[in-house]
Order: sequence, then structure tokens, then C-alpha cells
Amino acid sequence: MDIATLVGLFGGLLIIAVSIFMGDGALVFFNVPSALIVFGGSLFVVLAKFSMAQFLGALKVAARAFKFSLPTVEAVIAETVELAQIARKQGLLALDGKKVSSPFLEQGLQMLVDGQDRDTLLQFLEKERLLTLDRNRWGAKIFSAVADVGPAMGMIGTLVGLMQMLSNMSDPKAIGPAMAVALLTTLYGAMLATMCCIPIADKLNLRMSEESRMQQLWTDALLAIQAGTNPRIVEQLLSSYLPAERRDKAAAGPKAA
Repeated sequence: MDIATLVGLFGGLLIIAVSIFMGDGALVFFNVPSALIVFGGSLFVVLAKFSMAQFLGALKVAARAFKFSLPTVEAVIAETVELAQIARKQGLLALDGKKVSSPFLEQGLQMLVDGQDRDTLLQFLEKERLLTLDRNRWGAKIFSAVADVGPAMGMIGTLVGLMQMLSNMSDPKAIGPAMAVALLTTLYGAMLATMCCIPIADKLNLRMSEESRMQQLWTDALLAIQAGTNPRIVEQLLSSYLPAERRDKAAAGPKAA
């Protein structure tokens, strides 16, 4: 569970809610027509821009903003170095059925065991990486689209409310509800974009970058194992994925041991 996502989203909403309830007449901030225009209208407009499968798939991808975890780079390096040691001592067939931390790595190991050549292995792994990137990218695009449409729908709702207010200036009772629609739709649109969709889209882009980087690391490790590279060289090769300060600590760990 990503605590940062939960704290950020719910913390922001909590601050707005507390500010509202600290004032008088908190119920004036709840307006059904405004919510229908912004939330309902935004969803339908975005649905028109994408296919139904892409739209529904974005909801599934959104869960990655809240619950998604990858092993640390240090853990992956240790795991792949161990695999390299097994392959060097016992051969690639000894990796058959080996339990690993990732389906991506497991598929690659199976191809090594099956005796696939380097080009076939590289082509398969790169295709898997690009397809994973594509799936995650569409989810981020849809949330970015909602972030773009939400404020625009808020402006449309504001114009609707102003038109209702101006057409009923003779009736003082109608001015208040129309003004509420005019102002609240702008508020709802800004909140939908700024406090929900933009953070989720940015977090999905971050997840996409992290996973792509990790899959590239696994690809380099698998190619090195297939080539029979010395495990120490494999470790040095993969350590380039670590920041300089963590790279030094990782190198000092085995020496201290």
C-alpha cells in the first residue's frame, strides 16, 4: 500500500472539508446539479474520447497508484546474482522451476531453460516491456483527460448557473440556487482535476517509469546469465542502476561480510 498516495489525497480533501465545516452553512457546498454537471459530464465526455475497454481498464490501472510494489534494486541484484551463480555452476537447466520475485523474470528464465537464442530472448523481453508501458500509459492518459475536462465542465456549469440567474432576476428566490450552481461547478471542477485526477495520473506515470526501469534491469541480468557472465561481473553491471551513494554501500556490504 502506497501511504504517500493515501495521505496526499485524503489529507488534501480533509483540509478542504475542515475549512468548509469551520464556516457557517456548510451544506451550501453540496449541490446535486453542480455535481452532475462536473462529475457526470466529465466521465461521459472522457468516455467519448476513448474506447469502453480503455475507460474501464483505467479504473483497474488506477489501483496501482494506491497498491503497487516492486522489489528494491538491491534485492533484485542479489536475486539475479544468485541465479547467475547457479547457472554458472550447474548450467541453465538448473534454473527450471526456480521461484523468483517477478512474472517477467520467471518468463525470461523459462526461455533460458528452453534454450532460446539471445535475439529471441531480447525481442520477447522488449515486447513485454513495451506492452506493459502501453497499458499503464493509457490509464494515465485517461486520468489526465478527466483532469483536462473537469475544469471545462465546471466553466460550463458556471455559465448555466449564470444564465439561470440572469433569466430570473425578477424572482429573488431563484437567484440563490442558480448562483450556487454557478460557483460550485467551478469549485468541483478544480477539485476533481487538482486534488484527484492529476495526482493519480502523475503517480501512474511514476509507476510506469519504475516498472520499465526494473524490467530493463531484469533484461540485462537475463542476457548476462545466458552469456555465462561471471556473477561478480553481473553484480557490477547491475549496480549501475543504483544511485552512486547506494552503489557504494552495496559494494561495501559484501566486503564487510
